[in-house]
Amino acid sequence: MAPPITLNRNFPPTPNHVWSPFVNKLELRLRLSSIPYTTASGSLPQSPNRKIPYMSYQPSPNHTPELLGDSTLITKRLISDHLLPDLNSALSPAEKALDLSIRALLEDKLQFFNTREQWVDNYYPMREGILGQGGAGLPWVMQWLIGGKLYKDIIRTLYGQGTGRYSSDEVRVLKEEVWEAINAFVVEGRNKTLARRRGKGDNGDDKPFWVLGGEGPTEADCTLYGMVAGRLMCSSAAPETGRLVRSYPALVEYARRIHDRYFEEYDLWEEEI
Repeated sequence: MAPPITLNRNFPPTPNHVWSPFVNKLELRLRLSSIPYTTASGSLPQSPNRKIPYMSYQPSPNHTPELLGDSTLITKRLISDHLLPDLNSALSPAEKALDLSIRALLEDKLQFFNTREQWVDNYYPMREGILGQGGAGLPWVMQWLIGGKLYKDIIRTLYGQGTGRYSSDEVRVLKEEVWEAINAFVVEGRNKTLARRRGKGDNGDDKPFWVLGGEGPTEADCTLYGMVAGRLMCSSAAPETGRLVRSYPALVEYARRIHDRYFEEYDLWEEEI
């Protein structure tokens, strides 16, 4: 029997993906291995590293429940505890490097552009979505206080990291460059997968395909699906990226197939905005 797991998402436990790509990433990682879990709103101050998501995890009945933070570190811990398989174990060293590169492009570059679009360019919809009734459900005064502090912290972080020093047009060009590159990976992965399946007499019209074009998913697929689903769900606070992602049919198809296979009880994002 799997140990009790509660995934704290900062959103009410409704049958929907949330705006955080890291929450969606971790949910897919668990579902790929059919690991049962429950969701809860949680509280950012309770998170061990002040990040969302975080997980309440009790490895065995004899252990005190632990709070684990950071989606990548949570995954590594569950692999080391033999609860999750290592999705990348069969990859060659070069393939592992490519998988890591895709994850870094999404999490260590694109995410800063996402943060700027949400918290700077669309501050009020983002504040309402994260801190208001759709998210943490805080009273307006608390939204104002906490949102103001988050805004100042994010402005400072983005400026130090570099994204805050770009003009809006420069960010747009860099963001489009990333999504174009990711789409190229997805198109190639789809073509490889469908060609292999058709060679075996399997149309696979409704089955997921994977970004590296292999038989099964890798860690990059969890990261990519989390990012795409989060952008498609976050139309009010990331309208530009929502339109950009929807302009790539292969990306939307990639996400929809995974959604239909692993998240069938979750509402699907809007097709258009």
